[in-house]
Amino acid sequence: MEDKRFHVSDRFSSEDKQKVALVDIDETICFYSGDRRYDLSEPNYENIAKVNGLYDSGWKIVYWTARGSVSGRDYSAHTLSQLKEWGCKFHELVTGTSDNPKPHFDLVIDDKAKRIEEL
Repeated sequence: MEDKRFHVSDRFSSEDKQKVALVDIDETICFYSGDRRYDLSEPNYENIAKVNGLYDSGWKIVYWTARGSVSGRDYSAHTLSQLKEWGCKFHELVTGTSDNPKPHFDLVIDDKAKRIEEL
């Protein structure tokens, strides 16, 4: 039986070998001082500038958020509006309700992962 699961490397690879950065949104470029409600998220412009710097140096930036993956509610329009309002430079937005969604998870184990503080 053929394995038809989604593979991130298939979706985000590019033929011209442009480097691709998958960037989480919540607790990476925005934070919460109270309730974790997306309409109350507060942008961190220092972290946004770090990601924008990658964009400016030629990286493909994909904002990759699990927003909506548990609730099933589509936060795409709201999130897109936030990214534009905050001055985020990016090529693509993937949410928890996109065609190939970012799944909800509790831990990422990856040899290429970095925290925003490391950029």
